Amino acid sequence: MTAPARTDRGSEELIRAEEPVLAHNYHPLPVVVARAEGAWVEDVEGRRYLDMLAGYSALNFGHRHPALIEAAHRQLDRLTLTSRAFHNDRLAGFAERLAALTGTDMVLPMNTGAEAVESGIKVARKWAYDVKGVPADRATIVVAAANFHGRTTTIVSFSTDETARGGFGPFTPGFRIVPYNDLAALEAAVDETTAAVLIEPIQGEAGVLIPDDGYLAGVRELTRRKGCLFVADEIQSGLGRTGHTLAVEHESVVPDVVLLGKALGGGIVPVSAVVGSREVLGVLHPGEHGSTFGGNPLAAAVGTAVVELLETGEFQRRAAELGAVLREGLADLVGRGVVGFRARGLWAGVDVDPALGSGREISERLMREGILVKDTHGSTIRLAPPLTVTAEELAGALGTLEKVLTS
Repeated sequence: MTAPARTDRGSEELIRAEEPVLAHNYHPLPVVVARAEGAWVEDVEGRRYLDMLAGYSALNFGHRHPALIEAAHRQLDRLTLTSRAFHNDRLAGFAERLAALTGTDMVLPMNTGAEAVESGIKVARKWAYDVKGVPADRATIVVAAANFHGRTTTIVSFSTDETARGGFGPFTPGFRIVPYNDLAALEAAVDETTAAVLIEPIQGEAGVLIPDDGYLAGVRELTRRKGCLFVADEIQSGLGRTGHTLAVEHESVVPDVVLLGKALGGGIVPVSAVVGSREVLGVLHPGEHGSTFGGNPLAAAVGTAVVELLETGEFQRRAAELGAVLREGLADLVGRGVVGFRARGLWAGVDVDPALGSGREISERLMREGILVKDTHGSTIRLAPPLTVTAEELAGALGTLEKVLTS
């Protein structure tokens, strides 16, 4: 990075300034980021930190990847928004290449991950009425406990996290919650009204929970046999994070619908999408769904550049190869401050001995040592570095974790 960023207010003053004017919907670590490049960020005082969170996978390609920044700059000089009232010259190419990358037929472009989930729910319900023949307003969707799909009113209606739900009712009906990684419970919940089974192939917010081998294949077999859709939320697990383009590829599974977001915008603009078969996405007709910014030319240009990076396979390979380094390093810490972990590709949930502190406390200690991570429930922290991180940087982060846990 270049010379330290300059500001007329320091970190402590900026944090205090937020308190009276920002709604308190987040509890960030006390670091004020001013600049970033690759896997590194810099605060307003010029202190550098290795980013081991990568915006919950929104920054899979690191901060300010040159190819993505160039695509954004180039498009900014031409056209940024038309709305879908008109066509734009970037959308067709983006949709063609994203469909090819994911092995699907059609693309529904949106903006945020929550919008992709909401859109997936609407599409599944419409399919249930138009194709499956479920009676009007009776479609159900089966979801997994401990899920995280977003924070809209409908989405928190089927959350089991009371922090996300409490105080936001009344809730949207039409959802059945079953334990994650339990095919018997799933089978019992699916009936003739079921439009879809909506799950995360790996539950991120829950602590990077990885299901047993065969679970995803079992979900695919069950949904085919029962005549409902398999909707995979790959917003956090997809686009290279786990060593494949999509996490479902670890079991060679092809869902009917895949929800994408986060990394699709390259850390530059919000870009999300619902991708799937023509039979499913073809149920939408003009006027039934939309988004002013969905598929805008700036988003399409950046999204196309993201797809181009993934088409090479380089980032998927990096995630797989460096994931082995991550797993090996975490295995060495088991019994030395780590009581357990789950990892796939460059993504891990690490359970720290509660006697050493909460996940928040461990995250703050790591921050003071120049490593940025984020806690989830209890004493669990999440590691999800950019896929551009080097083996040396990863080893350094693991060494710092060891220092924090054992010193």
